[in-house]
Amino acid sequence: MGSSEMEIERADLEETREGAGQDAKRIPPWRDQITARGIAASLLIGSIYSVIVMKLNLTTGLVPNLNVSAALLAFVFISTWTKLLHKAGYVAAPFTRQENTIIQTCAVACYSIAVGGGFGSYLLGLNKRTYELAGGGGTEGNPPGSYKEPGLDWMIGFLFVVSFVGLLALVPLRKIMVIDYKLPYPSGTATAVLINGFHTSKGDKMAKKQVQGFTKFFTLSFAWSFFQWFYSGRENCGFINFPTLGLKAWKQTFLFDFSMTYVGAGMICSHLVNLSLLVGAVLSWGIMWPLIGNKKGDWFPGDIKESSMKSLNGYKVFISIALILGDGLYNFLKTLFFTVRSMHAAFNNKDMKAEDKNQSLDDLRRNEVFIRDNIPIWVACLGYTIFSVVSIIVIPIMFPQLKWYYVVVAYVLAPSLSFCNAYGAGLTDMNMAYNYGKVALFVLAAMSGKENGVVAGLIGCGLIKSIVSISSDLMHDLKTGHLTLTSPRSMLISQGIGTAIGCIVAPLSFFLFYKAFDVGNPDGEYKAPYALIYRNMAILGVEGFSALPDHCLQLCYGFFTFAVAANLLRDTMPEKLGKWVPLPMAMAVPFLVGAYFAIDMCVGSLIVYLWHRFDSTKAGLMIPAVASGLICGDGLWILPSSILALAKINPPICMSFLPTKTT
Repeated sequence: MGSSEMEIERADLEETREGAGQDAKRIPPWRDQITARGIAASLLIGSIYSVIVMKLNLTTGLVPNLNVSAALLAFVFISTWTKLLHKAGYVAAPFTRQENTIIQTCAVACYSIAVGGGFGSYLLGLNKRTYELAGGGGTEGNPPGSYKEPGLDWMIGFLFVVSFVGLLALVPLRKIMVIDYKLPYPSGTATAVLINGFHTSKGDKMAKKQVQGFTKFFTLSFAWSFFQWFYSGRENCGFINFPTLGLKAWKQTFLFDFSMTYVGAGMICSHLVNLSLLVGAVLSWGIMWPLIGNKKGDWFPGDIKESSMKSLNGYKVFISIALILGDGLYNFLKTLFFTVRSMHAAFNNKDMKAEDKNQSLDDLRRNEVFIRDNIPIWVACLGYTIFSVVSIIVIPIMFPQLKWYYVVVAYVLAPSLSFCNAYGAGLTDMNMAYNYGKVALFVLAAMSGKENGVVAGLIGCGLIKSIVSISSDLMHDLKTGHLTLTSPRSMLISQGIGTAIGCIVAPLSFFLFYKAFDVGNPDGEYKAPYALIYRNMAILGVEGFSALPDHCLQLCYGFFTFAVAANLLRDTMPEKLGKWVPLPMAMAVPFLVGAYFAIDMCVGSLIVYLWHRFDSTKAGLMIPAVASGLICGDGLWILPSSILALAKINPPICMSFLPTKTT
């Protein structure tokens, strides 16, 4: 949970408890919590955020947590709607915290498909361009024809088949996770605190200020993006290539590119994440790549294509993989350790019943609401079985490289993997689904052989990641529902509606970019770095270390060790020192993408720091709203800019920069 969320929670905790108690007597039935206007608002918010996160997926692959922002937008839309109806002389139904929670849940479920659906990683890793960037058919692990071009039909079908299984995997365990073990789920708790705060007298005043801030910066961000468009007539033109730090730095991607999306994301992410990005950018583009580039003709052939995995590009990709795997392995084992220890303590806690007797009336009321609208276990088990059988039949037909018995094993293991991940996420707020997916990727790639390994690994990765991630997200939302007195039954239905919408909206958002822009170009704006990373992970699983260029293995060993050591230092050193140790996962992103977005995000971090220095109270209140406005304004401009690009309407001016000629 970020610092701004923590401040919101501290500021509103007492009022949240009071509000929850006052609202307890007038909780609407679960059917009334799901409304037509709520679904319409969810569709709008989910669609907007799907476009925004798709841009982030296809540019850097780094997506901040937007749950709090979605809850704020839900409040903005419905409050505005009810006020307009009131002015027109119509009486609208009251806007409750339960409806606010349902909209937030549905919208987040929708755009989560765009985040975790693989459009910037394992699904895009199947396309022909990524296949060619990874070496084409010239390597044993990347056989000829082992690609599949994106298509709306098979992508929508694949998402519908794999996404709904995760919704039902942990439903029978919801009471154990939320009530018995009292897992905190920090992001879910922060969202609940914000929603509860909105629906009080003090919260209404706070929300009005946030709405004003959001609207102001949304308008400014959209207008600025529109203005920038006029100067981007050709490649390498416009403010996105403004050499703010000089032309030499610009050649190494060190520049501020005036992207409000990344400035807003930097305001949401912690200072540590942003500084880690900057450290990674300086280490890679400032030091390593120039030095390794000078070894051309020695470490790697001088006449080889820059996109080849045996050139400098190979070092960028595989060193990034080493950092990601080192960080992922450490955090996976750490989370697993805390999960086992906490579960052991919970099983042996003889004082649990005594503690339950001392619960407050508010807690007892929340537990009563959470248990009352029961979801029958047989419904969850039957649904899981039906969706699993459909998936076992359909996926091998869509992808013959992935044998049906691998899919069966995946669905047998999925509930236990989902439980471990959801329990760990409840303790640490870290969703480790991508690590479970990577394990499946390596195992299936190695087991399926050279002909089928890459495709089987990528699809198997998506299969496991979807189930494990969605089930964890549902538990976060159920924690929010528990604290806002929202029925679990309505939460599950809204999650299902949002998932269904996302399975259609996310592919449409992807094709908006895929058709209008040059997605996957390593020298363009939409590099889609994780597509190449995931495909090369699969190749590594098939070929082993023979896939690495010269001297890359030694560098990978070093950076893998560094990732583990950095995490170990941060956890063992005193907090005053440990909090300054960089995050290897964040460091890895600019290794392949470039330094520009790290500078943008550090600008966002600087704004947050200065704002807290001058007015900490206002900063804690307004930063989420301002950041959301900047992200949404810039993100919404993508829609008209895509339409202009598809219509072949080009900007009228090319603004570029050249060095002064010397004679």
